[in-house]
Amino acid sequence: MEQPTSGTAAQAGPAQISVEARVSDLVRIGIIGLFAYWSLQLVAPFALIIIWSAILAVALFPMFDALSRLLGDRPALSATVIVIACLVLIIAPLALVAVNFADAVQALVSQLKTDNFTLPAAPEAIRGWPVVGERLYAGWNQVASNLAATIMKFQAPLREIMGVVLAKLASIGGGVLSFVASIILSGIFLTMSPRLAATIQVLASRIGGERGVGFARLAGSTVRNVSRGVIGVALLQTLLCGLCFAFFDIPARGALTFLVFMLCLMQLGPGLVLVPAVVWAWFSWPTSLAFAFTVVAIPITVVDNVLKPILMSRGLSTPMPVILIGVIGGTLSHGLLGLFLGPIVLSVFYELLRAWAWPSAPAEQTAATLPLDDRDKSIEGAAPG
Repeated sequence: MEQPTSGTAAQAGPAQISVEARVSDLVRIGIIGLFAYWSLQLVAPFALIIIWSAILAVALFPMFDALSRLLGDRPALSATVIVIACLVLIIAPLALVAVNFADAVQALVSQLKTDNFTLPAAPEAIRGWPVVGERLYAGWNQVASNLAATIMKFQAPLREIMGVVLAKLASIGGGVLSFVASIILSGIFLTMSPRLAATIQVLASRIGGERGVGFARLAGSTVRNVSRGVIGVALLQTLLCGLCFAFFDIPARGALTFLVFMLCLMQLGPGLVLVPAVVWAWFSWPTSLAFAFTVVAIPITVVDNVLKPILMSRGLSTPMPVILIGVIGGTLSHGLLGLFLGPIVLSVFYELLRAWAWPSAPAEQTAATLPLDDRDKSIEGAAPG
């Protein structure tokens, strides 16, 4: 009778130990998950700033690396110079827009106080427009002849619109402050780039082995290509538009230049500003001057269609349509941040599909599809910096 009892106890012992081990593992996982949840809650308010800082650091790393070698291997000084240059690039156009806006508001208020504010009469050419020409011409002249009565008539809707505009301006101001903080933090990431590169490479290797390292480098290369193809081209078009507006003395050129930059970042192009400006020029200027403005504006409008595909697909195996879909879809879904996250996600997913469809391909194939400089420099491709 004792022999079976001992055997049963011997069999129950390992089973009980196994259950206790599993319970202990579940408790450990629960504790780790709880701390991870709390950590995410603490970091969540700063997540957008951190993501932008990482994107900026990856995009600016080639410039930082070249400047650091030029200054005698001084990473802190190089990062400081880049951060100051980026802040000037952001603050200077905003200051110009603010000054022009303040001048326009001051002139409007002074005209309203003296009762000298009137709208110009509608051009006669509008009457010839099909379908809406007569109605638009009559409505324009009615508002121009009695502006005060029109404002009083639509006082309530105008108040609501002004409230929405003020809320949007406050949101834009908060976004600008967040972006300034991201620029400063990206400088810190740049100075820590070797350590961050090693950390990201280890994590990518633990998650996906050699393919994980290749995906990390692919993400870095995609960020840099999107930066060159989107932000670089947007800055070029904005600079050309600003020079064009200054040369032809376009009114409110500071605000229009800033609007062109935002439209270029959103992948809408400068045509939404240049086309109405060209139409206005043909109605307001002499024919020769309007023709010259049109000849200059057309190349500025279409230059992104030539440069953007070349810069964005340079050195990547990911097809250009995949990158463009990621850029446009990411921008529409998640705003300016999606401009970078969209092509990264689609590029990595495209490479995952390739790895799944051709599992016999070597593990190094993903890394081999990247540019030579990205394969050779782990710091440049594997980390924010």
